[in-house]
Amino acid sequence: MNWIAIGHIDDIPLRGARCVKTPEGKVAVFRTADNAVFAIEDHCPHKGGPLSQGIVHGASVTCPLHNWVISLETGKALGADEGAVRTIPVRNEGGMLSIALESLMMAAE
Repeated sequence: MNWIAIGHIDDIPLRGARCVKTPEGKVAVFRTADNAVFAIEDHCPHKGGPLSQGIVHGASVTCPLHNWVISLETGKALGADEGAVRTIPVRNEGGMLSIALESLMMAAE
C-alpha cells in the first residue's frame, strides 16, 4: 500500500477528529478515548453531514445533522438506520499517522 502522511496523533484531540482533504474527497480521521485511530469518508450516508464534526463515543461517531450513529470500525450505520461509508486503513508509527489513500481510490472504481 502507498501510505500518505497526515500528521501526528496529538494533532487530534481525544474523542475528536480532523478532516483531511484528498484528491478522492474528504477523509475524517478520528481518535477515540483509548487512542485508537480510524479513518472514514467525511460524509454521513444519510444526508451527507460532516462526520468529522460529530461526537465520538466508543468506536462510533454521531452525525451532527440528524444523529445517525456510524461505526468507525466498519463504516456502517448502527441501530435501525441503514447505509455505510468507506473506511480507510490508518497506520500509527510512533504517533505519526498515515492513511492508505489508494484503498479509497480503489473503492471508488
